[in-house]
Amino acid sequence: MNGLWMWLKFAWHNCLRNRRRSLVTASIAMLGTEAILLAGGFALFTYESLAQAAARDTGHLVLGTPAHFSADEDMPLQHGLDDVAALRSALLADPAVRAVLPRVVFSGLISNGDKTAVMMAQGVEPDAEFAVKGPFLTVQSGTLLAGDAAQPQVLLGADLARSLKATPGSSLTLLASTTEGAMNAMDVVVAGTFSTGVPDVDKRAVYTSVPVAQQLLATQRVSSLGVFLDRMESIAAARERLAQQFAPLQVQTWEQQAFFYRSVRDLYNRIFGALGVVIVVIVVFVVTNAMAMAVIERTREIGTLRALGTLPAQLLRSLGLEGMLLGGAGALAGALLALAVSVLLYVFPVDMPPPPGRSVGYPLNISIHPTLYLLTMGAMVVLTLLASLWVARKTVHMPVVDALAHT
Repeated sequence: MNGLWMWLKFAWHNCLRNRRRSLVTASIAMLGTEAILLAGGFALFTYESLAQAAARDTGHLVLGTPAHFSADEDMPLQHGLDDVAALRSALLADPAVRAVLPRVVFSGLISNGDKTAVMMAQGVEPDAEFAVKGPFLTVQSGTLLAGDAAQPQVLLGADLARSLKATPGSSLTLLASTTEGAMNAMDVVVAGTFSTGVPDVDKRAVYTSVPVAQQLLATQRVSSLGVFLDRMESIAAARERLAQQFAPLQVQTWEQQAFFYRSVRDLYNRIFGALGVVIVVIVVFVVTNAMAMAVIERTREIGTLRALGTLPAQLLRSLGLEGMLLGGAGALAGALLALAVSVLLYVFPVDMPPPPGRSVGYPLNISIHPTLYLLTMGAMVVLTLLASLWVARKTVHMPVVDALAHT
């Protein structure tokens, strides 16, 4: 331990001999570390936000018939679930399950008498469903639904309401095909309007209660059951248990249902992966150049140390520790700077502009993930260490006479 401390002290004093070059090298490592942490933290925040939105929309797990997930329906709820009450009771008996929400998904027409539009509707349990969606659904006017089928109500997407000139209290007519193939109509009252932030969804989206949807479709079935767990980490184990318990029904995870999440994750992985490679290459080249200059300038010094009996391995150790110290100092400074920026964004919120396909922006936040910080700092130290060893290996093995004669 004393020997290692001596070599570290020796390398530190060597770093201080040319402070400008050492400062440049450490600064590059600092900027590289900060860039990776900020970019990686932004990607993690995006993944976490999309995962939360998808899980709140479908449930951590989705229980349905196999055909519901793989086949198209010729009639509404052809592949739906029967005996929903018994299924819910059995699901809620699992210790990881916190809520089970039925959904009736159907399509049809909605009319104000003068104009008719296509709707993509869902029958839900209003109180629990909208509590789960939280910030991912914004009620713009009116109130949430009432679950009473005796007074049918709907909640309209903001753009659909604007198209139909509907406001809270307006009367509309729903038209859909029943499970037997007949057409059925129902008069409803608009309870309110909402926005998901996605204009294409808001142009067609309609929410109503499960009893109203079942009455319109003339059925007691539901499309699927959304299973909400105590935490995201319980998904794998809960899915395995429930899949065995409810066979031959099928249990899928929210990620299997979340096409948008998978697409964004794959895109960001490529973008931030390429960014990381560019940053690593820049850091390696700058550190290599700085260490090469330091080694070349000290060739005669290295020759003198060799003549005094210093072994090439000892010189490599000293030069490698110099690079490691510079990389470590830069990585630590970069991590502290990235941490400060991340905290400031929570204290002083900044909104990003709406991305393509959305009508509202989102907060710019950077996730602070200890594993990401440790891995990035460790990688930066290793990169600077290897770069220093690579440029020093030739000089320390140079014949002593040639090193002493170097000018």
